[in-house]
Amino acid sequence: MPKVAVVGAGSWGTALANISAQNLNDTYLWVRRKELAEEMKKTCENQVYLPGVKFSSRINISIDLEEVTTNSDIVILAVPSHAVRSMAKQIRNYLKNDAIVVSAAKGIEIDSFKRMSEVLFEELQELECKDNITTLSGPSHAEEVIRNLPTAIVSASPNQKAAEIVQDTLMCSNFRVYTNTDIIGVELGGALKNIIAICSGISDGLEFGDNSKAALMTRGIAEMARMGVVLGAHPATFAGLSGIGDLIVTCTSSLSRNRRAGIKIGEGQTVKEVTESTRMVIEGFNTTKAAFFLAKKLGVEMPITEQAYLVLFEGKDPLTAVSSLMNRSGKYEHEDVILQNFLCPKKNAEN
Repeated sequence: MPKVAVVGAGSWGTALANISAQNLNDTYLWVRRKELAEEMKKTCENQVYLPGVKFSSRINISIDLEEVTTNSDIVILAVPSHAVRSMAKQIRNYLKNDAIVVSAAKGIEIDSFKRMSEVLFEELQELECKDNITTLSGPSHAEEVIRNLPTAIVSASPNQKAAEIVQDTLMCSNFRVYTNTDIIGVELGGALKNIIAICSGISDGLEFGDNSKAALMTRGIAEMARMGVVLGAHPATFAGLSGIGDLIVTCTSSLSRNRRAGIKIGEGQTVKEVTESTRMVIEGFNTTKAAFFLAKKLGVEMPITEQAYLVLFEGKDPLTAVSSLMNRSGKYEHEDVILQNFLCPKKNAEN
């Protein structure tokens, strides 16, 4: 059986480790804090992030990063996006040549504008396993996965074999894994949808209706795909689990931390106040900032992202931001750049 290392014992890392262990893999979970590790060993429960739900006793819990990652066939980094680079530096001396390194983080590095697989490639470029970098994304609230509620996600990698190995290792009757070679689109879908989820929460905080949310989600996926196509993604990916699938669940669910954060913003709180009131990372805050500046750099029109940035970081009133969006000049609905790449991907790739 393969050795699977999950680095990070937040809600998502714990849920993934449980799936792996239930599939009878030799599963290790790295926990940063000794007190939490001891508690998890005794109770088979992550009382900080997933209280009230037991996980498999087959999970080997450790605070020793070397023990967890050495000789592992698959290493899943389930840490916040801002910690992926530093974690890659810490584990690279322990990785097997043929290890598959998986990012389970959904974000964009704020200073470099790089996706998580790009960050991992930079840090692991001297190792053979750099060619096995994979990402996991899709609509997957950890609170549901840990309870074995039916879930479907995507394992994406330019290396189809690596994506399939991750698929085979994690897939079971309640956790379906699809594969995709469009890692750019899968990662951007997982990251950018958090911006729209925050906006969806702001809409709820302002007590807007279903019409508003539907418009936000529909136009949100359009600007997500717009940036994706410019960066080399296939637009069809945004119609899949890591795009519209993740967007739906994150914009509508009470479990969505980005949506909950947006509600508080809509009710008048600041980013600082929201951040200080939760123990979990709100990925969408940093992603909004990174995507705003990346869009400016690329010349990509992302009006929802722009207004989100102005509300979150420049103090713009949310209602004024809504007015700015609603009073833009008239537009034709369909996106030429997206349609052209969707209908004629090979032709456009050659141009």
